[in-house]
Amino acid sequence: MRVSSSWAPACAGALSQDCESGFTLLELMVALLIFGVLAAAGVGLLRFSVDAQAATKIRLDMLASERRVETLIASDTAQAVPRVTRNEAGDPVQAFDGTAAGFELVRAGVDPLEDQTRPGLQKVAYRVEQGRLMRQTWPMLDGAQPNTPVTLLDKVAGVTLRYRAKDGWRDAWDPIRPDLLPRAIEMVVRPVQGPEMRYVFLVGAGT
Repeated sequence: MRVSSSWAPACAGALSQDCESGFTLLELMVALLIFGVLAAAGVGLLRFSVDAQAATKIRLDMLASERRVETLIASDTAQAVPRVTRNEAGDPVQAFDGTAAGFELVRAGVDPLEDQTRPGLQKVAYRVEQGRLMRQTWPMLDGAQPNTPVTLLDKVAGVTLRYRAKDGWRDAWDPIRPDLLPRAIEMVVRPVQGPEMRYVFLVGAGT
């Protein structure tokens, strides 16, 4: 088969322009720049997602801890009983002692476990020390030294306490009779970081 000689020069010119064309250095640099921008955006998005997930976990753990503390205090205060106790020196201690720094009460509903000679009552105290909300118990109601306190919340900037009487709220509980209990406790916890938390607990089931 013969090829027309008039086609050859045109084809040769086309091949020299189309077949030998490619990316210039400028086009390659622009492509690399776009790829770098996209890669940086992807890394930033991934880092943001990881940080958000970590912050969410910290907040959820904090909320879970706060809920456990709220449940524990509510259980103690709801089962408070008008039981006057005695300290290590034998002096009487009113059934409920509440100040701006903390409060102390006697609660019922405690399982004596294997020791049936122990009463189903327990003396409990809450207070803030060195930026920590502490809970302390006593092995016996009268004349015993307290157990080692347990930390419930740390990084606490402060706590404000009020006690509900028949005539309104009081900053301290100083009843006319040692066996009288407040109707409720208002506790405002101010953490080092985050919003403050306000709780209201019924004392003795509000009776």
